[in-house]
Amino acid sequence: MTRLYSLLAVLFIAVLAGGTWFFTRSSGEDKFAQCGGSTIASGGDTIGGPFELINAKGELVTDRDVFTEPSILYFGYTFCPDVCPLDVTRNADAVDLLAERGISTTPVFVSIDPERDTPEVMGDYAENMHEKMIALTGSLEQVKAASRAYKTYFKRQPGDEDYYLVDHSTFAYLVLPEIGFVDFFRRDETPEQVADKVSCYVENM
Repeated sequence: MTRLYSLLAVLFIAVLAGGTWFFTRSSGEDKFAQCGGSTIASGGDTIGGPFELINAKGELVTDRDVFTEPSILYFGYTFCPDVCPLDVTRNADAVDLLAERGISTTPVFVSIDPERDTPEVMGDYAENMHEKMIALTGSLEQVKAASRAYKTYFKRQPGDEDYYLVDHSTFAYLVLPEIGFVDFFRRDETPEQVADKVSCYVENM
């Protein structure tokens, strides 16, 4: 499995390599320069964008409805046996650490398995993961559109129609209201590291 996720990371970087990309920002480029690390300085404005998805209540929502405060966005699926629970828990822990610092953030989970992840399933998942979590699904076309916007990768594997796995990229994204995508988090970053980075962005908004 480790090889698979390493490959997915390479695929993600390959997608980003369509132009000239840099993973640091020079100090004079923008107000978030000091928050760098994994931030994309050149071409970062091509990540993110409008989407329409379905929330746990079965309502159609847009990105503007969802990102009303700093949000940690993750693409995964509820049947995921190992990676998603760990990553989503890490994101939820970071949200709690930020709350202790007086910074309100929202964990957002978008399913890349809409066939099984109905609004009801997503609602139960979100309730178990974090009280503030916004869980989103939709038609396959809607999910693909959101995935393309954030340059994510997913592919359903062969298997029984009820018991199959979905390969997917594992980055989490920091999205700020009225600004959009500003940074992403790798799997090896701890809740504390995520919280520190988010704090920097919020303090410099």
